[in-house]
Amino acid sequence: MATEAQPNPVEQQASIPPMPAEPPRIPGPSRSGRAKGALKEQSGHAKARLSDWLGGGDLDPVTVIQLATETKTRKHTEKIAQQQRRVAEAHARFSVAKMRAEVEDGGNTSALASLGGRVAAEEAKLAGLQATPLLPPTDREIAAARTGKKAGRAAIVAGSSLATFPALGTAIEQAAGGQPMLLGLAATGVAYGWYLLSRPFTARTVEGVEIPFVTTPTGSLPATFQASPAGGAVMPGMNGVVMSVEQLPEGAKPFPLRNASTPDQLAQCVLLAARAESVPIVEVSDVVRQPWGWQCTVRVSEGTPEVIITKAGDLETRFDLPTNGVRPQPIKARRACAILRLIDGNPFATAPGLPYRAPKSLSITDKFRVGTSVGGDPLELSLAGVMGLWVAASGGGKTGILQALAEGVTACRDNITIDLDPFGDGLEDLGDAVRITARTNEQIEAVLLFFLVMAKGRARLRAKLGMGKKWQASPERPAVTIFFDELPKASTLAKRLYFDLLLVGRKELIVEEAAAQGGQSSYLGANIAQMVALKAVGPCKVEDTRSVFGDGSVKEGYLPHKLSPATATDPKDAGHIFIQGVPGMADEPIEYAIHEAPSDVLRQLAQERLEAGLLDPDQDSLDAMRGVDLPEYVEAEYDNEGNLKKAAPVELLSWESLLKLCGAEPSARAELVDGPARAAVEDAVAVMEKAGVDRMKTEALLGAAQEYDPAAYGGMTVEEFKALMTQAGAGGPVTLGPIGVEKNPRGFKLAKLTTLL
Repeated sequence: MATEAQPNPVEQQASIPPMPAEPPRIPGPSRSGRAKGALKEQSGHAKARLSDWLGGGDLDPVTVIQLATETKTRKHTEKIAQQQRRVAEAHARFSVAKMRAEVEDGGNTSALASLGGRVAAEEAKLAGLQATPLLPPTDREIAAARTGKKAGRAAIVAGSSLATFPALGTAIEQAAGGQPMLLGLAATGVAYGWYLLSRPFTARTVEGVEIPFVTTPTGSLPATFQASPAGGAVMPGMNGVVMSVEQLPEGAKPFPLRNASTPDQLAQCVLLAARAESVPIVEVSDVVRQPWGWQCTVRVSEGTPEVIITKAGDLETRFDLPTNGVRPQPIKARRACAILRLIDGNPFATAPGLPYRAPKSLSITDKFRVGTSVGGDPLELSLAGVMGLWVAASGGGKTGILQALAEGVTACRDNITIDLDPFGDGLEDLGDAVRITARTNEQIEAVLLFFLVMAKGRARLRAKLGMGKKWQASPERPAVTIFFDELPKASTLAKRLYFDLLLVGRKELIVEEAAAQGGQSSYLGANIAQMVALKAVGPCKVEDTRSVFGDGSVKEGYLPHKLSPATATDPKDAGHIFIQGVPGMADEPIEYAIHEAPSDVLRQLAQERLEAGLLDPDQDSLDAMRGVDLPEYVEAEYDNEGNLKKAAPVELLSWESLLKLCGAEPSARAELVDGPARAAVEDAVAVMEKAGVDRMKTEALLGAAQEYDPAAYGGMTVEEFKALMTQAGAGGPVTLGPIGVEKNPRGFKLAKLTTLL
């Protein structure tokens, strides 16, 4: 039988050792190892926490903005305090100098004037600082606040580290002496500090890098920049929208302005009143609470802000405000917007007073403050080369306005002030500081003719003096500012002379500032309002507003006709104006109040300026007048035979004669002493009186003098005779008008020669 095949034997595998009864244990770290690990982890937490703190990780954007605002406010307050100290110091020095001058009977007047100028300058700086609004911090200021906070923390860490070593040494020394309390306290403090630092630390996460300012929690912002929760952030000047018409609560009804106490409520009040009166205001922004009421910016959805002006009376009823309590100011840069002022008080109550300006402390080209806007901005101007027209009804404050202007120019060291008024008292309290005061028609016409001829003479003189296209004022060659009040009441000739000087005086710094109770052409006699550069209107009729500012000015927001003139017991809006043409300032329909000064203050200032000395025209200008032809309408008329047909309506006088006519003090000049020059004048007067004439040609006068005294004038030429008369102060020959067949010969007039003797 065959043997059965045996299967391949299975390969024997190595056996797996049996599992022990207890699994083996991995040896754990030692006690010291665990301590080191814990210390390492705690050190990591402490390092991360300290690094985050030093890096300002806990300073969120709102906190940093608040820090920057506090810093900016503190710096602004410190700057104002420092300027107040400077003003006090300047006042103290001026008071001491003034007392010393009184004791020394005059003392150093130039030093006193300089100190007075410093007082005015420091007060102007202080007023500027106080009027400057404190705006929210810029990005750079916010970044600086964060950097400063981080630097301060780094200094704290460094200072603490340095202070640790001497404190620890002291504690160990006391412990070795048997007084371990200090060492125990130090150890306890270190342990607790380490506990706080070594706690588990999780880094902060911020959604995005920049956080928009309007999304910051309102309660975290400084009070100046807070808004009501429903209205969003309110920051003056930041165009922050408070409310739009879509956000008005359903069913809300108009309510009086006095019920609004927050920007959100003010916005609701404005939008509801506008909707009730069909005024298309759709947005209110930039809400600012003022001592006199509220100010905000409104935007209309159609048309222009003119509709607000049209509906102002109805809105005043809705707001329960007094008449003229709604004052819109259209914004030229944003055609759909206007600044809306809701006034329930005096917006000018906090305006600064008149600053002290010492004699000769200004130049006519310097700006000086004369008023304040309803928004608190200063009204500063210079009258150099600026012809002006100032219109206000009776009680509108024209006298106060002109005196405010004259107070500035009479403080100038390079200006002559002239006061013309055919009806009233003109500059009144400043009379001592005025060089010429003219009240009668004869005086006014003579003054205007004199300066018209001077202006024409200066126009030919400028090139010779190297002045260029405009007269350069200086104490040696001063400007002239003529204040002409009640212009419409002047004579026809005076108005014509005023008008001609208006055309040619600007470049020669012979400036006219005219005032009238109306601005219409029928009242002024010509369309003067459209010719002058600077024009201002106070309380008036609406026709005056349109005549001065243009037909569309009311729609643009010029509303002087809504101002109220003063009464016997209430000043109302006297001295309040709207103005155009201020050099360096944009024309905006803004109401200003002119600073009026008490009469006694103005009289004191005028006396100081008189004592400092008033100016006279320069001799170059006076000499240049001799080469100027007179306007035809002031010339005398003669028939063909040389007989006087019509006398000259006004005569061109010398400066000395003009002063005498107007009762002003004569020029301070050397007296004409005995000698050939005085003898020539005396002889010329004698021969004219003998001939019975009031003027003579130069050649004829010399011939008559040769007959009168052959020994003195026999061999004298015409040029030598003219030089002798110039030496005497008579100047060169002037135009005499027609004599015989000659239409306009030149020579000398008896009246002028008489004043030299």
